[in-house]
Amino acid sequence: MSYTGLKRVLGETNLERKTRLLFGTALLILIPTSFWWYGARTDKIVRETNSFVARALVNYAMVEAHISALQSNPNGPRSSEAAKWADANSAITDALSTRDFNWSVLLPENEQGISKPTNNFEWDLMLRWQRLGRTLTNEEQINDAYTRDESWAQAFYTKTVEPRGGAQRPGNSSLEEAEEKTFYRYYHPLFARQECLDCHKLVAFEHMPAWPEAKVGELLAVIRVDLDMDRTLKKQAKNQALLLFAAFITVALAMAALYAIVRYVIVKPLKHLRDVSNAVRRGEVETRAVIETGDEFEELGAAFNRMLRQLLRQQDELRAVNGELDGKIDELAQVNMRLYEMNQIKSDFLATVSHELRTPLNSIIGFSDLLANVQSLDDKQRRYASNIERSGKQLLEMINDILDLAKIESGRMQVRASEFDIGSVVLMQCDMARPLSEKKRIDLQVEIAPGLPPMHQDRGKIEQVLNNLLSNAIKFTPDGGRIEVSARQDRRGDLRLTVADTGVGISDADQTVIFEKFRQGGGVQPGGNAMTREFSGTGLGLSIVREMCRLLGGDVTLDSELGRGSEFTVVLPWSAPEQMKIESPIADELRELTKPRPDMALYRNSGNGDTGSRF
Repeated sequence: MSYTGLKRVLGETNLERKTRLLFGTALLILIPTSFWWYGARTDKIVRETNSFVARALVNYAMVEAHISALQSNPNGPRSSEAAKWADANSAITDALSTRDFNWSVLLPENEQGISKPTNNFEWDLMLRWQRLGRTLTNEEQINDAYTRDESWAQAFYTKTVEPRGGAQRPGNSSLEEAEEKTFYRYYHPLFARQECLDCHKLVAFEHMPAWPEAKVGELLAVIRVDLDMDRTLKKQAKNQALLLFAAFITVALAMAALYAIVRYVIVKPLKHLRDVSNAVRRGEVETRAVIETGDEFEELGAAFNRMLRQLLRQQDELRAVNGELDGKIDELAQVNMRLYEMNQIKSDFLATVSHELRTPLNSIIGFSDLLANVQSLDDKQRRYASNIERSGKQLLEMINDILDLAKIESGRMQVRASEFDIGSVVLMQCDMARPLSEKKRIDLQVEIAPGLPPMHQDRGKIEQVLNNLLSNAIKFTPDGGRIEVSARQDRRGDLRLTVADTGVGISDADQTVIFEKFRQGGGVQPGGNAMTREFSGTGLGLSIVREMCRLLGGDVTLDSELGRGSEFTVVLPWSAPEQMKIESPIADELRELTKPRPDMALYRNSGNGDTGSRF
């Protein structure tokens, strides 16, 4: 299974299925493994028991062979002990009556050719044990060889054939027309002891010739014991089948118990909590979790109920607070509506008054100009006429600023775009301001980047922006100062118009409010107000500059340091936007306050039975 599939199975299934899968897999691995280990241990014990029984049968075979030999030769040495050995061997026979076995004696190569090995494996064993016997020279070495290492006592499973109707003939797994049976075959060497040589050097027995030249330690014979394993193997197979059946039954019962535990002890309380949560979400806020298990799930249900009560209480409090807030917002909206209407009235009044004042003011300026040119006036009268003309022009400039501001706030100022040469506009505005700068001995420098393409913008508003910036620079620059005006196209293709002066500068505190209406930086004396400003003016110039820049799709920035001068940078797109409209900030705030808010509807009672719960 790929990582994605394993992740989907383990991480994206429900808890019940995932728990059954994980625990079921663990049970399928652990329980059969434990039963297999138990069966393997049982088989090992059976094999060890076979080896132990075979070693015991070796002693029985030796006693049986000696009894038979002594009984057939009553005059031989130690013949008187035959009866005693027969009684002892009968006890061993009774103890082993439950086992089917056969034994035989294998002799080394002899002249008579009796009891020879029947296959190559037995010949190899015989030769190996003969070589071992030649190294044993006394009783102590023989005993040590028997007790120290039994690896030479070969034991293995082999197949033999039992002829029908005849006696058992253990063989070398050769097949005859007979019933095939399984035997456990065990070989045990007999090394010559001194007491053995007392008989075997002189007397020949039925299955063993005399060994006149035999020495202590030499191999006399090999006892071969064959145990019938059919019944044992059948019992082992039955035992393994029972173990396998028990393993599967155990796994099945464990899975059933696990299913019941997971379903009714773990999943059922969790599903109940889920159902309660869904009911509350549907609006059934009085529903509560009821879990009576006396364990952590009951504590979890109680905690869930406490949390639900707390959330509902906070929801009620929030609904009440939102109701009060809605009332305050309605009141504020009404106040702002009245304020907006009053601001509109103010703007209309200013526009009307400004328009009505411009006509007589233009007449005053015109007549004062004519009066100043009358030849019959003396110098004092001409000076008075010039003062009238200058004051009228200042008043007309203020009225024009107020009229522009009124148009901006009322949203009636439009952009009239046309193609023009921005360099010519900048030079013309600087030439118009040059007489004022020369009067204060201010050095006015102009730098225009060559090759500027024609600009598609509102020429009149750009002229007004530049005129306001030049007027401010000349006003706040002391005699003998310097003003630098530059125009270029930046990397983004926008116009970057800069007006820098060496005037009084603007403090950091004033820079944050310098573009607001009726503000002047550094011009108000400490403890004074707008009536005690050092420099004249309405304080609307920079505010109009910013609003017009925004109307044209750009903006204006300031970089100034008190006592070192200021640098205003106007950034405008080379082509005017399609439609730009500046509206009053009060109108924007009013729309923000009066528009519907979706989030508030979540907490309001709709009156149709819906509680409006978010939980």
